[in-house]
Amino acid sequence: MATKKSRVLVIGGTGFTGKFMVEGSVKAGNPTFALVREASLSDPVKAKTVQRFKDLGVTILHGDLNDHESLVKAMKQVDVVISTVGRVQLLDQTKIISAIKEAGNVKRFLPSEFGTDVDKTGAVEPAKSLVFGAKRRIRRAVEAEGIPYTYVVNNCAAGLYLRTLVQFQPGLTSPPRDKVTILGDGNAKVVFNKEGDVAAYMIRAVDDPRTLNKTLYISPPKNTLSMNELVALWEKKIGKSLEKTYLSEEQVLKTIQVSPVVPATILLSINHSVFVKGVQTNFTVEPTLGVEACELYPDVKYTSIEEYLSHFA
Repeated sequence: MATKKSRVLVIGGTGFTGKFMVEGSVKAGNPTFALVREASLSDPVKAKTVQRFKDLGVTILHGDLNDHESLVKAMKQVDVVISTVGRVQLLDQTKIISAIKEAGNVKRFLPSEFGTDVDKTGAVEPAKSLVFGAKRRIRRAVEAEGIPYTYVVNNCAAGLYLRTLVQFQPGLTSPPRDKVTILGDGNAKVVFNKEGDVAAYMIRAVDDPRTLNKTLYISPPKNTLSMNELVALWEKKIGKSLEKTYLSEEQVLKTIQVSPVVPATILLSINHSVFVKGVQTNFTVEPTLGVEACELYPDVKYTSIEEYLSHFA
């Protein structure tokens, strides 16, 4: 007899990551709900996303992180809550925690993580406080309230990193074909994952007792490469060598220190930890605390870095 699939609520579903989670949940056959602010409907882009959700059979619930009553009402209709709120709203997840606590029926919460393991790694400011620190505070709040959880460590999102070969130049929509900037010596191993694959692994985890109160690491072997290996792979695909500029750790840190705190600086401090310090791959997963998605779900076919880059070659 097939087990009944959990009803999944995605908060932040109209955002970059959220769309993949909503669609992944529907694809897996879970009754899917999306919490949408009334204001989102007046935004043409978000309104189009909401219409797409409706066409997929998603139940749209109107609510807001600042409206406790609407949150509790939403929680009472579902079994699992996935938060995909953006960086500026990370600490607002305490409001989701309060609503889950009051509703009393949610059997799993997956807070907004989408990056490296904040309990295993560090970063310099401003990411240290604004991103890593905020995510750690939410983890501790979830645990203090005794809410069943799964933390998802998906490392680098392909749509943000691979699509531009880790080059954050305005207007760049595909990997560069002339020159590339590499942080550090380019030898730190980094993990890249396509967003749809992350959603597939996450949705499999929501009903899995093996992922309860654990961290789910998504680190496919074919998707773990150093920046030097990534650039070499791209060069092979386009049959051309790129002009490489290496930024030493000292140069990266100096740039962070003298720059105003803006999203680009926060991103650079995250990238320092990932591409210079190698924080995604410099530790061993402890079986009591974490599990590897590829080992739990070998049948999930993920997109390799090579396949992903082929679309741009």
